[in-house]
Amino acid sequence: MIYRKATFDDIEQIFQIVNDYASDGVMLARSRNTLYETLRDMVVAEDEQGTIVGVGGLHILWDRLAEIRTMAVSPRLTRRGIGAEIVKRLLEEGRKIGVTKFFTLTYKPGFFQTLGFHTVTKETLPPKVWKDCIDCPKFPNCDEIALIREEEGEEPSALPKAAMPGI
Repeated sequence: MIYRKATFDDIEQIFQIVNDYASDGVMLARSRNTLYETLRDMVVAEDEQGTIVGVGGLHILWDRLAEIRTMAVSPRLTRRGIGAEIVKRLLEEGRKIGVTKFFTLTYKPGFFQTLGFHTVTKETLPPKVWKDCIDCPKFPNCDEIALIREEEGEEPSALPKAAMPGI
């Protein structure tokens, strides 16, 4: 299995995987437009034949806060660690830029709980999280489950006193 950043050539296969799950009601649909706009957010899993069999996105929302979204693995390959590997790569990518809090909204909380996420009430998430929800067909009656994972990050380093004006 090859894990890599998504490219334009992957969009149709990502669209198919995601929207197959959406048609079953276990994931929110994503338009091609949304997938193109968030292409840089996504990591894909590609099998030996060059077929995209998994996808996940890391969407930065606010200071040190990111969402794990658009998580889907081909139904024929579930429970083989592909989704977990994608999430691990997204977490690492986020940590590298300083993300300390990751959240997800999902219908499959058990999967994320095995990866260190815990359930929270949606009201505990910052209002910034809800900006995309206005376009959702389920708004305002969201039935997804919110989960969060907080990293043991370093505190933002302070400037040396000599570099601070007036000190």
